[in-house]
Amino acid sequence: MKSILKAAVIALAIVWSAWLIGDSYVERGNPDGTIQVTGLGEKDFSSNLIVWAGYYNAENVDLAKAYEELQRQKDLIKAYLIEKGVNQEQIVFNAVQTRKNMKKQYTPNGDYMGEKFEGYQLTQSLKIESKEVEKIEKISREITELLNQGVQFYSQSPLYYYTQLADLKIEMISKATEDARLRAEKIAENSGATLGDLNSARMGVFQITGQNSNENYSWGGTFNTRSKEKTASITMKLEFEID
Repeated sequence: MKSILKAAVIALAIVWSAWLIGDSYVERGNPDGTIQVTGLGEKDFSSNLIVWAGYYNAENVDLAKAYEELQRQKDLIKAYLIEKGVNQEQIVFNAVQTRKNMKKQYTPNGDYMGEKFEGYQLTQSLKIESKEVEKIEKISREITELLNQGVQFYSQSPLYYYTQLADLKIEMISKATEDARLRAEKIAENSGATLGDLNSARMGVFQITGQNSNENYSWGGTFNTRSKEKTASITMKLEFEID
C-alpha cells in the first residue's frame, strides 16, 4: 500500500513538473508583439555664415624689395575690400611666408651642376569670416578687378556654414520621430493591431548635403561646406509594442 502511494506521489510530481515546464515554454515562445520603424526628418535651409580666403605674392632677388611690393599689394587689397563694404575687423591677414626660388643647373651634356638662386618669393594669405553671405560671395567673384592695380589675387572658393546647427538638429529629431510614429500607426492599423508603448528610440547620423546634389551619405555623417543652399536630414528608429 505504501509502495503504491509513493508511486502515485512521484507520478503526480512528474506531471506537475511537466506542466510547469510546458507552460513556461509557451510564455517564452509567445512574447508580446513589437514593431520597428524608421522615420526621416528633412529640412532645406540657407547658410548664414561665409568664410572666404585667398592669397597674393611678390618676387624679387632683393628680400627687402620683395617685402615692399607685398606690402603695397596688401594696402591695395585692404582698401579695395573696405571700399566694397567689408568691416576692417573681419579682414585677417596671416603671417608672410618666405621661400627661396632655386633653379637647377645642368652642363651641355646634361650633368647636374647644382642650383642657382633666382630670388625670393613672399606669399601672404587673408581670410574673411562674415554673416553677410551675399556681399562676400559677390566680392569673391569680383576680386579680379585688382588686376587693374597690378595685384594678382588668387581667390579660393568660399565655404558656407550654419551657426544654429544645435537648434536645427533638435527640429530634425522631432520631425523624424513624428514620421516614425505615423508609419508605425499606419502599419498597426493595416494589420488590425493597436500601437502600444514605445520600447526604444535610436537616432541615426545627422547629415548635411547640398540641395539637389548627388552627394552620398556617410556612416560618420556628411557636412557640406561648398553649397550655400543645404539640406539637413536625420533618421530615428523606434520600436513599439503592439496589442
